[in-house]
Amino acid sequence: MIDPKPILVLDRLRKSYGALKVTDDVSLEIQRGELHALIGPNGAGKTTLVSEISGFVAPDGGRILFNGEDITRLPTHWRAHHGLARTFQITSVMAGFSVLENVALSAQAHNGTSFRFFQPASRDHILNDKAMTALETVGLQANADRPAGILSHGEKRQLELAMALAAEPDMLLLDEPMAGTGKDETERLIETLNGLKGLYTILLVEHDMRAVFALADQVSVLVYGQVIASGNPDAIRTDPQVRNAYLGEEEAA
Repeated sequence: MIDPKPILVLDRLRKSYGALKVTDDVSLEIQRGELHALIGPNGAGKTTLVSEISGFVAPDGGRILFNGEDITRLPTHWRAHHGLARTFQITSVMAGFSVLENVALSAQAHNGTSFRFFQPASRDHILNDKAMTALETVGLQANADRPAGILSHGEKRQLELAMALAAEPDMLLLDEPMAGTGKDETERLIETLNGLKGLYTILLVEHDMRAVFALADQVSVLVYGQVIASGNPDAIRTDPQVRNAYLGEEEAA
């Protein structure tokens, strides 16, 4: 039975840098199991909002509830350990480690065990199995033994997703996973994310509107730090305010 309570609630979240309001009374609910896309122009506050949710940025006011618990002031590592996993705009893989080792280390960090430099994480059979499962989920199992640094940009995005999955999250925060990817790589990422729908709750920040409308169950539009609309993709696509503020410009590009 699906839990009717939202997994994530943002209640009047505020963040300012001087006179600039980056998130301005943002209220949002994300239901368990849905893929919720967050769109908006550059500088709208999307990455800051994700950073507030994940704990990298402290809000000035408002509340963040995750699984019914107020996590507004809890540290990043607590949130990660209790089910919030995030990927970033800029790839953050360890180039000198193998693909498998990157994912195994992510799983090891989630387990709370120390880094054992004389016994690499990839030699731990439990971590190794967990890492391979995550790599299979994103379609990178054939690259397990390759150095992460020689992967294509799109493959590194897939690897980051596998690293997030190895943390066994309840919710994925994906900050522009399609950024810098080519057409074929974008298609593979869309296919991968489509396979994760329903298995994980996903908040997807993305500029690629084709990916957004192919994947999203719900879409929220952030402009100048404020949510100007939320709804299903068809409602957002035809919303005059959204088209004026953002979609018209994107579709013309």
